[in-house]
This record gives sequence, structure tokens and C-alpha cells, in this order.
Amino acid sequence: MNQPAIRILIVDDESAIRRALKPPLAELGFQFSEASRGEEALHLLHSSQYDVVLLDINMPGIGGIETLRRIRAFAPRLPVLMLTVRDGEEEKVEALELGADDYVTKPFSTRELIARIRTAVRRVHAPARAEDAPIEIGEIRLIPDKRAVTKRGQAVHLTRKEYDILYCLMSRAGRVVSYAKLLTAVWGADCREEVEYLRTFIRQLRKKIEDDPSKPIYLLTDVYVGYRFADAQMLQGDSGETGPAGVDQEHVAENAS
Repeated sequence: MNQPAIRILIVDDESAIRRALKPPLAELGFQFSEASRGEEALHLLHSSQYDVVLLDINMPGIGGIETLRRIRAFAPRLPVLMLTVRDGEEEKVEALELGADDYVTKPFSTRELIARIRTAVRRVHAPARAEDAPIEIGEIRLIPDKRAVTKRGQAVHLTRKEYDILYCLMSRAGRVVSYAKLLTAVWGADCREEVEYLRTFIRQLRKKIEDDPSKPIYLLTDVYVGYRFADAQMLQGDSGETGPAGVDQEHVAENAS
């Protein structure tokens, strides 16, 4: 049985961006609407049903951050992916703190964007996992009720804080966790600014779970923003799920020019 098409709301004031996204999305069977301002997006969200929102941060009017804030007031579980520019690290962090599910930096490949869309939608519809249920991603297995971690079936000996960091990231696999949120979860609100302290623990953790700590495949850095633990789709490259050949090589900025 065919699954219903994913319904996407594209919110960006640049018509070239919206125009460039339409052909690959339509070719893959997505349904979509578009808005050029946050106010228009909120009206559509109140009047129609969507599975995911692509929301530009920098827009005239109320802007992407305030639009996200208002979306979260009435749709706390609706996946929202922020479209950002490279030098907008502070805005990325603010969006994540407000409940954005992820962000994609312009210029971005359609392959990356589509993979992120599908991952976000899958995550929302996945059955809830019991807090003490084991988490297994690739060769790493975390067993919460024993506070134990194994790699290829062999025990990985972690300190208490290393385990807490790993649990925080693996329980949110595929999603970036900001430095502040990770520090707060593990050390408390008073340590939100201790990023260098966190980096030291991350380096030690990589030595224990990565085959090559200098080229991590599990514990990934989102530069200036935070960390994320790869989910199964990221480890597999989301192969076979990103559409026809050639689409993944197109960059929105190039299509829009």
C-alpha cells in the first residue's frame, strides 16, 4: 500500500529558492504549499494540515524565529526545519532552543534537504520508546537501566558524565543538541557557558566509541552550534531514499541563479 504523500509548507521570502525546490519535491511525490512571510505561513498552518515546515530564518515581517515561536505555541510536535545562512550560528542556536527540529544551511543540496525532511517526519511518527529501552545505533548499544554501553558486543567503560552525554545524544539521535542544552542536561543550568569543558569530554568519548576519533561517524560536531549522534539513516547515507539520480547533485543556490 502506498503511503500518503508528505505535505510540506515552504516558507521563504526568496521566490527563487521556492521555485528551485519545487521540481525535485514534485518529482519525488511530495505535496507542498508556499509562503513568503511568517504571517502567511501561520494563516496556512491554521487552515490546512502539513507534515513538515521548511522555515527561513531571515524574512521580513515577524521573521523566522518569531514564526517558530508562534508555531510551537499551537503545534509543539510539528517538524520544523530552519533554512539558515552560514554565518547565522546564534540564530541557529536560538531556533534549536525554541524547538526547531533541525536546520539546513544555504546553499544546500536537495539530497540533504530531502533526507532531513524524511528523518524529521519519521521521528514524529515513530512509536514512543520507553526510557529504559536499549538504544542501538550501528555498532553502539546503550542500555539505560544498567547505564552500560557496548561496541560490537564489547563493554565500553565510561565515566558517569561521559555516559550522561552519550545518553543525551543517543536518545535524540539524528538531531543536533546545542552546547547549552547539553551542558544543562548533564551539569545543570549554571554550566551553560562551559563549552570548552564539554569539548574535553567529547574528545574523550570519541576515543572510546569511534574507530578513528579524528574522523567520527557517530558523534558529530555541528560547528558553533552543538553535537549530534548519527541515526541509522545518517550512517547509511539514507541510500535509496533520496530520489532519482542527479537530484542530489543540485544545489538550491545554483538552481535559483
